[in-house]
Amino acid sequence: MSRARRVFSTEFKQEAVELVRRNGRSANQVATELGVNQTTLSRWKREAEATSSTGQRMPAAEELKQLRRENERLRMERDILKKSVAFFARESQ
Repeated sequence: MSRARRVFSTEFKQEAVELVRRNGRSANQVATELGVNQTTLSRWKREAEATSSTGQRMPAAEELKQLRRENERLRMERDILKKSVAFFARESQ
């Protein structure tokens, strides 16, 4: 029998993170008081810090995927340029 997954509002998450920041209490203490897992509260805190530092939060997996696509595109462009230089070098001789 599986337990139903609880869903928390954005406001609840923000308030929980503020409790940790303002009062200087540990995430474990606040999590216990709110009835939330400590790891969950720590994750909310990391996400809030990432959002505040960048303005917009992009999940790490999504950012990694985007960077890999860009890297592949740049490699293809580089290879095309290498081939064209070699082609024109042969033609000019």
